Amino acid sequence: MAVIVEGQQFDADTLFNQVIGIATDIGQHDSGMHQHSKGQLLYAPIGCMSITLAGMQSVLPPTRAAWIPAGVMHCARMRNVVSYRSLYFSQDLAALLPKTMCIVEVNALLQALIERMAFWDWDKPTHEQTHTLALFCEELALAPLQQLHLSLPQDLRLQKWLTTLTTGHLPPQKLNQLQTEIGASGKTISRIFSRETGMPYQAWRQQWRLLNAIERLAEGLSISTVAFDLDFASDSAFISFFRQHTGSTPAKYFTDQS
Repeated sequence: MAVIVEGQQFDADTLFNQVIGIATDIGQHDSGMHQHSKGQLLYAPIGCMSITLAGMQSVLPPTRAAWIPAGVMHCARMRNVVSYRSLYFSQDLAALLPKTMCIVEVNALLQALIERMAFWDWDKPTHEQTHTLALFCEELALAPLQQLHLSLPQDLRLQKWLTTLTTGHLPPQKLNQLQTEIGASGKTISRIFSRETGMPYQAWRQQWRLLNAIERLAEGLSISTVAFDLDFASDSAFISFFRQHTGSTPAKYFTDQS
């Protein structure tokens, strides 16, 4: 079986084929922090999910996939219905696969391979997987990396604010507004972000807006709604921001699978 229905219990670590694939549609879902003894590839051809690792958040739109090595703690969240694909790889394939967590661009060939493998029977003979698996590993190794990560500061003064930010709908404030809420000077906040995330606060804020914009657009919200919600002066200002950070317009970003 490869298709999972709602409520069905599944644990890839109890299955022993080289590649275990699953495919399902998931509504609002939070996996909680967990890990696998197998490497995992996550992909959503429809919808968008966010992934949390220790000290870092990532977003996964439909033209991107996430590779999570064995043993890495992570949490996957979906806010709306997502067509969810997950591939799990046995440890004896580790030498053929990435060593660190990464998000990669998914072209048409890689997407087709993921779809094929996600629907494989869990007892599919290993010799019948060989050629598809080899092509998948080759395409994954060649896939361009995407910087869709956001490191999270660990300073205790920012934790309540971060919780509100990740569970609410408002974008992070400008620095002069944040210092009032946190009760620390702008210089102190800037030092915290530079030290703990490797980014000045303004750059961190822009990256947060970008990832949130990708997630909202993938959920079907209009450019005008996203621009307004994320505090851009106009639709054109938002489109210019999006193009500057991704190299394409919002419409092209979600359809480009060259």
